[in-house]
Amino acid sequence: MTNPVRTRQQRRLFFACGLLSSLLLFLSACGTSTTGTASSITPTSNPNKGIVSVLYAGSLVNIMEHNVKQAFNQSTGYTFQGEGKGSVALANEIKGHLRTPDIFISVDPNVNKTLMGAANGNYVSWYLSLARTEMVIGYNPQSRFAADFQAAASGSKPWYQVLEESGMRLGRTDPELDPKGYNTIFLFQLAEQYYKQPGLEQKILGSDENSSQVFPEEELVARLGAGQLDAGIFYLNEVKQAKLPSIALPTQVNLGDPTLASSYAAAHWTNPKTGKTSKGAPVLYTITIPSTSKDMAGAIAFVNFMLSSQGQALLQANGILSTPVKVSGDASTVPQQLQQYIQS
Repeated sequence: MTNPVRTRQQRRLFFACGLLSSLLLFLSACGTSTTGTASSITPTSNPNKGIVSVLYAGSLVNIMEHNVKQAFNQSTGYTFQGEGKGSVALANEIKGHLRTPDIFISVDPNVNKTLMGAANGNYVSWYLSLARTEMVIGYNPQSRFAADFQAAASGSKPWYQVLEESGMRLGRTDPELDPKGYNTIFLFQLAEQYYKQPGLEQKILGSDENSSQVFPEEELVARLGAGQLDAGIFYLNEVKQAKLPSIALPTQVNLGDPTLASSYAAAHWTNPKTGKTSKGAPVLYTITIPSTSKDMAGAIAFVNFMLSSQGQALLQANGILSTPVKVSGDASTVPQQLQQYIQS
């Protein structure tokens, strides 16, 4: 019997080399915001303090590597060293002792809970809300369906009808490894109810693990830019950073409005491997310092930078939405230097 995990790994390796040149070319053409970059920051007088290892949600790759890295390095004297991929996959690597980060940034608060408590290794005891985003449909402007996508973006044609068209190449991420993967499933379940379109999820997505649609999160933007896909399910900040045209979705389905949390919770997905059921919720980025941190001072400096007015302005300039800072878990274990962000 074919091993689906091995098959996915082989497919990723097969495409990796071919995607590398496309990724570099596409990202170089995308451009990035200059807000919060080195030109507007006073360099620290104490450089080279050490390396801060940051594992972050793959939807933040462009922002982290093109904006945060330079700004953090120059303003603190530490050296940012990051890796982005699906939040669930990163949490699994922490639990499997494959990664020992100073910082963990997830795009689903519940992923942190898989690292909390004695049964989960006590890797995380607290986490803070960092920012929020919403789901959108990004599309390739050179796609043969471009005119239909433009019509959907203007509201003159239902977006789901465009995705149902024959020959449509849609990309999404793996729900077993990435919150955006199961958020995509939630999106279509909510859309079924909102538009009164029974069976919409099955028509467009097929099976949850539809191999013709599912790709690693860190590759999805590059595949779309390289013309391998007509459209993909993304977060707002991803299409903003990559300067991709996109279709905005109603708040009732885009998981972007915290006031609709109870409505989003009507959507659900059960992981076939773990049996765990996840429910729809507003898309929220969180940040924490795992017990694996080897440089607590550096880790604190990074969290402090991301929650500061400078860090928040940088995120918002690149398409990420602000949210109040709230602590979850054991608030008493949050380092004293970070208490200023959560005290009332």
